[in-house]
Amino acid sequence: MAQHGHHVASSQKALMLEMKSLQDEPVEGFKITLVDESDMYNWEVAIFGPPNTHYEGGYFKSNGYPHPTPHTLPALDGSLWRGPADHAESANARIKFPVDYPYSPPAFRFLTKMWHPNIYENGDVCISILHPPVDDPQSGELPSERWNPTQNVRTILLSVISLLNEPNTFSPANVDASVMYRKWRDSKGKDREYIEIIRKQVLATKADAERDGVKVPITLDEYCVRTQVPPTDDGSNLLYDDYYDDEELEDDDEDDNEDCCYDDDDSGTEDS
Repeated sequence: MAQHGHHVASSQKALMLEMKSLQDEPVEGFKITLVDESDMYNWEVAIFGPPNTHYEGGYFKSNGYPHPTPHTLPALDGSLWRGPADHAESANARIKFPVDYPYSPPAFRFLTKMWHPNIYENGDVCISILHPPVDDPQSGELPSERWNPTQNVRTILLSVISLLNEPNTFSPANVDASVMYRKWRDSKGKDREYIEIIRKQVLATKADAERDGVKVPITLDEYCVRTQVPPTDDGSNLLYDDYYDDEELEDDDEDDNEDCCYDDDDSGTEDS
């Protein structure tokens, strides 16, 4: 139980630092917020299609969902967080983080219908960076290509944008989309079936943007603008301060208890 509490405390602090970093220095093409300020494990993300690409003008939504492991967290009301059916009214994307983040990757799923070689029909993104760091020779992926604790939300978002523009057709999640993409690529753009499907999906997302009151960046200047963060005041970091205050107290209590348990035979090499 103490180990579980340690994971929660450390992952919350890691996520708070990442959220603050993304607010201070936003990733171009993304809008990130918390679903609930009392829950650091659920993030909303809106993804804007980059200008001068097939996804220009698009407003794409993704949805995090629980890993089928003991790391799944209950919602604040005690029920399990079950994905898009529970949050169909939500305006933005969702990323769900496991308790032992950053040692395990978050989960990522598109809510917007996506026609792409590396996105399953249910919206799951097939990308190495989101695969757990286990040795799986059958996958064809090198361990170095999978998730590791040095990765973060920023690298995930940039990887997703890169994947949208440069699909991996060697290990497709959607075989039909992969075949169609290769036809477009090999025909040097003459076969436009793949592109026409994407453009229809982009147009369909504009209704979502209008409903959510979001202005989608179209030009490079709009897309690349970086939000200027106003000077902090006494109340601007209350969320972070509250988390740190509570967890520092918990950590102090745990440290005091652990100090009482150490003896001369304790080597200090037990798994934490």
